[in-house]
Amino acid sequence: MRLRNIPKAEEEIQKNSYVVKSEVPDWKKEFGNKNPIHIEVGTGKGKFITELAKRNPNINYIGIEKYASVLYRALQKLEGETFVKNLRFLCINAEILEEIFKKESIEKIYLNFSDPWPKERHAKRRLPSKQFLNRYDQVLSQNGNIEFKTDNRGLFDFAVEELKETKWKLDAISYDLHQDNELNIGNIMTEYEEKFSCQGNPIHKYIISR
Repeated sequence: MRLRNIPKAEEEIQKNSYVVKSEVPDWKKEFGNKNPIHIEVGTGKGKFITELAKRNPNINYIGIEKYASVLYRALQKLEGETFVKNLRFLCINAEILEEIFKKESIEKIYLNFSDPWPKERHAKRRLPSKQFLNRYDQVLSQNGNIEFKTDNRGLFDFAVEELKETKWKLDAISYDLHQDNELNIGNIMTEYEEKFSCQGNPIHKYIISR
């Protein structure tokens, strides 16, 4: 469920130090280092990627969120905290990833509780679709991988099916992440994950690479 539109969101996020305004950022200059870059596509309220950045200071994290009102809420949660130097956000549509990131410049991509776009005619908008996998292929390093989590079994089955007849392979898969002793190690829960797991919904996860 999307947040209601917040009129001042666009203006406020453009003033925020965490938000990158450049159309084609120089990431080494932006972060001041050459550390690996991990991105989360559809970062929502930011809990997941913010916690990752705090735990892993030697990795640069970029949260990508399409909706200004959603990103605004994520930034509000960071107010009053010590600035997290290895964390940035972009308010863009993930369809233009290849314009923002150089080829093979990303080490890991996270997809968490993406919009299922349930109507069949909207399948290409789903973040684990073949169309988006092709986009990720352009920016992900050869040894990189993608981690996808959802409570939506229909979307998860779709995502697994999309891997067929592609260069992508399953490295790990679970249909009940929180009961998986291996995949659940170090798991950081998103806001949606906490909500759905409390309702008794199993969380599904896969890790894929080329």
